[in-house]
Amino acid sequence: MSTLFEPYQLRSLEIPNRIWMAPMDQYSSAPDGPAMGAPTDWHIVHQGARAAGGAGLILTEGTGVSPTGRTSPYDLGIWTDAQLPAFQRLTGVLTSLGTVPGIQLSHSGRKGSTDRQWLGGKPVDPGQGGWHVVGPSAIAVAEGFPVPTELTLGEIDRIVDEFAAAARRAAAAGFKVVELLAGHGYLIHQFLSPFSNRRTDDYGGSFENRARFALRVVDAVRAVWPEDLPLFVRVSATDWLTENTDDIREGWTVDDTVRLARVLKDHGVDLLNVSSGGLVPDAKITVGPGYQVPFAARVRAEAGIAVAAVGMITEPEQAAAILADSQADAILMGRELMRHPTWPLDAAKALGADVRVPPQYRRAYAR
Repeated sequence: MSTLFEPYQLRSLEIPNRIWMAPMDQYSSAPDGPAMGAPTDWHIVHQGARAAGGAGLILTEGTGVSPTGRTSPYDLGIWTDAQLPAFQRLTGVLTSLGTVPGIQLSHSGRKGSTDRQWLGGKPVDPGQGGWHVVGPSAIAVAEGFPVPTELTLGEIDRIVDEFAAAARRAAAAGFKVVELLAGHGYLIHQFLSPFSNRRTDDYGGSFENRARFALRVVDAVRAVWPEDLPLFVRVSATDWLTENTDDIREGWTVDDTVRLARVLKDHGVDLLNVSSGGLVPDAKITVGPGYQVPFAARVRAEAGIAVAAVGMITEPEQAAAILADSQADAILMGRELMRHPTWPLDAAKALGADVRVPPQYRRAYAR
C-alpha cells in the first residue's frame, strides 16, 4: 500500500492518512455581532466535503489571533469565547467524518486590512471596516499599500499573548493540531526576513534577533497547547529574492530555513509545512509540478524534523513518489482539493489502496 494511505503518528495523535488539506482563506466568516469572525455554514460545507472526500487532516484557514490580525475583515478569527460554539460545530463535523481538525493561527501584520481576493485584495480603509496595519518596520508590502506602524516592544508582547490565548481557545474548540503561520509574508515572516525587518533593537539585525519573535510565539503556544498534541509551523523556505532575478535583494533563504528548523525542533515544534514566497509581490518564482518539494526535502534531511510538502502536487503517483523517496512525511493540498474534493478517495482507487469511504459513497468506489 502507498505510504499516502498509512496512518501518521505525532505525539499521541494518529492522523489516518498523509493527504492533508492546506489552509485556504474563504473570506466568508460571520460579518458582525459578538461572534464576528467565526466560521459559518460555508466553512461547514467547504471543509465537510473534503473530510467526506478522505482528507486525513484539515487545517482551517489562517485564523486571526485578534481582529486586526486578520488578512481581511472577512477572515476567521479566534479572539473571543463568543466564537467558540461555531468552531466547536466545525470540529465536531470533521471529527464525525474521521478527519483530524487543525487550525492555522496567524497575524497578518502589514498584509492585513485588505479586501476579498476575488474583489482584487486591495487595502480597505479604516473608515470602511479596515484598520491601521503594523509590522516589524515601517515598510509597505508594495506601492499602493499603507506603510505599517512599527511595533513597540509592548505591542510585540501583547501579540505573543494573543497567540497563546488563541491556542487555548483552539484546544477548547476541539482542534487537535495547531499550526503557526510563519511564512507567506505574514507577521512572523516579516520579522524573520531582513528585507522586511530593519529594526535595530533585540528583534532586528542578526538571525537570532530576527527569529526572536517567532520563537517567543512558539514557546508561548507550546506552553498552553496540550503536551500530547502536535504543533506545526508553516514557513516560506525562501523569499525568492536571491533566485531567478537580476535585482538581487537580501531576503530569507533556504539556508535560513534549515537553521530555523533545527531551533524550532528544540522548542517543541513537531512538523514544518514548507512553502515559499509571499513576502513581496514582485518576486520571480519558478513554478512547476512539485516545485517546492526540494525545499521540504532539504529541511527534512538537514534539520531532522518532519515536514509536509505543498505546491502543485496534483497526481496520485506524484504524491506517492514524494513520500516513497523520503522527501516529505505528508502531502498538503490546496487548490487541487478545491477543484477535486474527493481526491483522496479517487487516488486510493487509482493506486489500489484501501481508504476510509463514507458509507453513503461506497457504491461509487466499489470494485
